[in-house]
Amino acid sequence: MTDLAVSHGILDQPGTVAFLVIFGMAVILFFVFRSMAKHLRKVQMAARAEAEEAARAREASGDGTGADVVTGADTGGVIRDARPGNRGLAP
Repeated sequence: MTDLAVSHGILDQPGTVAFLVIFGMAVILFFVFRSMAKHLRKVQMAARAEAEEAARAREASGDGTGADVVTGADTGGVIRDARPGNRGLAP
């Protein structure tokens, strides 16, 4: 009578199914994170290209200041003066 209650299949063991579910989730997350990193690189490259284009446009307009004011996430809200030879932060 105890032979009917005993399971002999590999998927009938309690740890096997849980392991397969966790392993499958890990494989899926690997591809999700890889895709996310690819998209973040694209966004970063687009932002960098946009900043370079804006700098070229400022130089071409001939405003004469040569100061590049950058605020936001790049500098943590600090204003930077990017004139050649100036390594300090503007007050």
